[in-house]
Amino acid sequence: MTSVVVFDYGTGNVHSAVKALELAGADVTLTSDRRTALEASGLVVPGVGAFSAVMSALTAVRGDEIIDRRIAGERPVLGICVGMQVLFEHGVERGSETEGLGEWPGTVAQLPAKILPHMGWNTVTPDPDSRLFAGIEDERFYFVHSFAAQEWTLEVTPPFPRPRLTWAEHGGPFLAAVENGPLSATQFHPEKSGEAGIRLLKNWIGTLRD
Repeated sequence: MTSVVVFDYGTGNVHSAVKALELAGADVTLTSDRRTALEASGLVVPGVGAFSAVMSALTAVRGDEIIDRRIAGERPVLGICVGMQVLFEHGVERGSETEGLGEWPGTVAQLPAKILPHMGWNTVTPDPDSRLFAGIEDERFYFVHSFAAQEWTLEVTPPFPRPRLTWAEHGGPFLAAVENGPLSATQFHPEKSGEAGIRLLKNWIGTLRD
């Protein structure tokens, strides 16, 4: 079985994520141990709550360094919900800006919707070449958020593969998922998305190397 660490840094639906990954076929460890997180075939970084609080909790256990080292070594990482948002350069909440991990350029900001949070099931528009959504392109996924990345500005030139972007709508378009080399992320919660979420996690696990 493929080894996956769910990074336990004090935020996120960690136990739901562990259960979903186990159902998807992974050998899962819940830990914040640096060596274990670095050596696992895959690292999952969940996150709920405010962007600033997630960043504080993550950096307090040097999670930023672990994520950066894994990506530099082409070791896969999957961010979920706010675990996706903090991968961008900045987050703006209630007029306050917080520096993110900066793995991708751009700012996470409030959705321009009349009803917030965006809560419940929604369809997505996957990239035609998506591996995460292979076989589940028409499924619905479970969202709970008021903030998101609403544009993509990273320019990638050959020989690097182009990022695969998946979009959704709530008041306007926003990024529902990104697949960019070893770094992937979903704004929705696959662990709360029923069978479709399990299949997405299984697709991600299938890309990992032991």
